[in-house]
Amino acid sequence: MDRKNRKTKTGVVVSNKMQKTVVVEIEQVFSHPFFGKTMRSYQRFKAHDAENKCAVGNLVEIMETRPLARDKRWRVVRIIGQGTVRAKDLPKHRVVKAKEAEKAVEGGENQ
Repeated sequence: MDRKNRKTKTGVVVSNKMQKTVVVEIEQVFSHPFFGKTMRSYQRFKAHDAENKCAVGNLVEIMETRPLARDKRWRVVRIIGQGTVRAKDLPKHRVVKAKEAEKAVEGGENQ
């Protein structure tokens, strides 16, 4: 596969807890084909970060590559911007689940 034919995507690093691997979340905004409502979908890709330079919140460009592990098929090409992920920047459904989990833990301790 030629490099010019490989797919590239841009996303935000949401996890860098693995060695030489980062999890990149890509947000796609589109209009529903029938209802016309603006919708968001999220995809997560594991990407190879050979130098462990990426931090959570960085905006990165990833490129398709040969299989490097069971579910790692992408590699980090470059870091576009640096930043931090704030709770309000995360998708709502993930924040709600985290709050529900915290309440469940607190409720279990009170009993």
